[in-house]
Amino acid sequence: MSSRVLVALRVAASPERAFLVFTAEIGLWWRPNLMFNFTPRSPGVLAFEPGEGGRLTETLANGKVFEIGRVRAWEPPHRLVFGWRQATFAPDQDTEVEVRFEAVGDETRVTVEHRGWDSVPAPHVARHGFPNAVFLQRHGEWWRDLLTALRAEVAHDDAR
Repeated sequence: MSSRVLVALRVAASPERAFLVFTAEIGLWWRPNLMFNFTPRSPGVLAFEPGEGGRLTETLANGKVFEIGRVRAWEPPHRLVFGWRQATFAPDQDTEVEVRFEAVGDETRVTVEHRGWDSVPAPHVARHGFPNAVFLQRHGEWWRDLLTALRAEVAHDDAR
């Protein structure tokens, strides 16, 4: 899988705390992006079912639940891997997100690798007609925004 996004950002928290906020509080820090909706009715509220085999879901305003993907690795506080599908993906179109949490002094480096985009053909609606490099850059920018929101939620959570 060569078509991937790789983004990293430090948060002022332990790996345990960063993992917990990323998973248990995803509904608080996740920022939808109209270019990367999971369903035509998005945005909804995201939530993880903890543990390997659990699901990442989006609950829409009408109460319907869309399964974004299954948790493939749940290794607190170091690693999380989950599937990522949009509603328009064919059964053989599957991407995967790996998140690593590494202590760096008093902070944690959160690294997101979103891979498998080569399973989604260039003309697919999820790519918005962008050439591969532009699509991956835009998607990477969104992941950077998401990690920035995660960092803010960790700081906000600590201030409570």
